[in-house]
Amino acid sequence: MSRVEDLPHLSESQIEDLRLAATHLTGAKRRAFQAEMTLKYCKGSARQAESQFGWSRRTVTMGLGEKRTGVICQGAQSAFGGNKRWEEREPAAAAALKQLAESHAQQEPSFTSSIAFTRLTSAEALCQLKAQGYSDEQLPVASTMAVVLNRLGYRLRKVVKVKPKKKSLRPIQSLKTFTPKTSKLKRTQPNG
Repeated sequence: MSRVEDLPHLSESQIEDLRLAATHLTGAKRRAFQAEMTLKYCKGSARQAESQFGWSRRTVTMGLGEKRTGVICQGAQSAFGGNKRWEEREPAAAAALKQLAESHAQQEPSFTSSIAFTRLTSAEALCQLKAQGYSDEQLPVASTMAVVLNRLGYRLRKVVKVKPKKKSLRPIQSLKTFTPKTSKLKRTQPNG
């Protein structure tokens, strides 16, 4: 019996579309999608979903269990892996840094981007945060501080002043060097 015969109401292209949709999802969203399609087209059978769609039976079973209980399972890597960002570990120091950077920031003169330029260097930010009472254990190193400032939307730049626009190439009449254009027709002077 072919796959299409097992699911008479789905064509081969529809099955391929369901497989493709599942590949674009990850984690709990993928399991929820697979569980929903298994309930809709395979009568809740993980084995039939495995044979029809090529999905892992264990993943479909986990998705069905999550749907039934409402409890979303997390893997060890996503739940416990990786380091938190400095802003998440030290929210008070991050708020003080943002306030400090904001006091030294200026908007780009042409207003073409939302990035704010700051004259505050990472070393100076560390010194000022230490002066506010934050310890060395709470503060990152200077290179990490530069990354944090970039993540907050501040770029280290010198003070930028608006450049004047270029002068017009058209001469101004009030200048001494102004010579009006004469017509190409020569004027004839009467003989007199």
